[in-house]
Amino acid sequence: MQTDASQKIPQKTPLEDWLPRALVLVAVAVTLRLLALAFDRTDLFVDEVQYWFWGQNLDFGYYSKPPLIGWVIRLGTDLAGSDAAFWVRMPGAVLHGITALLLGALAARIAGRAAALWTVALYLTLPFVALGSVMISTDTVMAPFYAAALLFFFRTAETRSAGDALAVGVFAGMAFMAKYAAIYFLVGSALVMLTQSTLRPGWRNLGLMIVAFAVVIAPNVLWNLSHELTTVSHTMDNAGWVRDGAAFDLASMAEFLLSQFGVFGPVTMGALILAYLRPRGGMRPALVMFSVPALLTVTVQALLDQAYANWAIATYFSGTVLAVITLTRVWRIAALVFNLVLSVSLPILITLAPWPEIGGRPLLERYLGRHALSESILDLAKAEGLPVVSGNRDVLADLFYTGRDRSVALYALPEDGRASSYYAQTRTLPQDATGEVLVVVTGDLPCDAVPLEGLAITGAYTGRQLRIGRVAVECLRQTN
Repeated sequence: MQTDASQKIPQKTPLEDWLPRALVLVAVAVTLRLLALAFDRTDLFVDEVQYWFWGQNLDFGYYSKPPLIGWVIRLGTDLAGSDAAFWVRMPGAVLHGITALLLGALAARIAGRAAALWTVALYLTLPFVALGSVMISTDTVMAPFYAAALLFFFRTAETRSAGDALAVGVFAGMAFMAKYAAIYFLVGSALVMLTQSTLRPGWRNLGLMIVAFAVVIAPNVLWNLSHELTTVSHTMDNAGWVRDGAAFDLASMAEFLLSQFGVFGPVTMGALILAYLRPRGGMRPALVMFSVPALLTVTVQALLDQAYANWAIATYFSGTVLAVITLTRVWRIAALVFNLVLSVSLPILITLAPWPEIGGRPLLERYLGRHALSESILDLAKAEGLPVVSGNRDVLADLFYTGRDRSVALYALPEDGRASSYYAQTRTLPQDATGEVLVVVTGDLPCDAVPLEGLAITGAYTGRQLRIGRVAVECLRQTN
């Protein structure tokens, strides 16, 4: 599968040699994905409505993530003048389109025109890009800034320009403000500078990179310091083994590694592994060093505890370029075909939901029924004239979104110790609250609450024992 495309670093490939065709590819992909979003029949997922809610409460940090995704969604919805799901998700397709062009520019610099176009095409069809283009996530917001940092890192090695060095720091900092996984860029940079003498930017430029990065992330660092390191603590909770000890679960590690063939595509993942095993020629060693840290770290995390499939996304920005320069033309076509199957299927599926069904349940069930439940709760609250209280993060997240234009007070149940969610941290039931509230729980109602009928239990909540009832605030506090 190997090609010699990366054995020599060509002179700077003129933009006109590849950019016009790349722009066409991006325009087509983004337009089709936005068209699918316009007819999307799924509900915003719990994380998506949480990010939207962050955008309604602008800050330099939040409970579980840095702030950039909230800012991006707020910007998009304000410009559109609408908080509809389309506008919440719309930035995803656009940001991945920009990322494809930036990685194409990196490939053009490293391996020429053909590599640039193939990089753009393959990136646009990657499974994680297809998903991130129709459902907004922190990975998607991180992507263009991470790609830009990579591009300017390689530019700086050639130009020795202070401006390029500052750009590296700024873009790496912005990637970090989207998701802390951008720290892998710093690890990769350090490895490259230690081992690849031709890519060392010089002490002055290294200093400029560090200063620019520090300035960009400073607001979030200061926010964390003033909020008891909330986001850092949540990150440690995700690691699991840091607090509770290691499990050494080989099955968990194998499951994570297999999932990466679904995240990055089977052929492209195979090419990446081959490139890791034979990292010689041109810029391959540098691309490997930018790619490996995230995959290796999360694989170890999966061994020690558990890891979600998307935790190693930082692997695949330089990894896409690396896969392209490793594959021959035939295998590039094969990769494109495999990836297109999912890339085309997913936008179609979101427009057909709740069809298709598997075993009598919708394939996209976890993205359905959330808004319907919220509407039923809000209707009951309006009829009873009472606030709503819940300790269920999924329920609260969608209530705040669906009820954004409803005059119903919404609160999280009070908790002892460190808050378990952004809602428990910022929207807990006031200490001076009295009288009755409607409480939404999973399982039995507390305090001999008066049960109410009318909850819409469908989609993601099918089979869940959700209940709602009237309860006295004083009793609710005593039992919680």
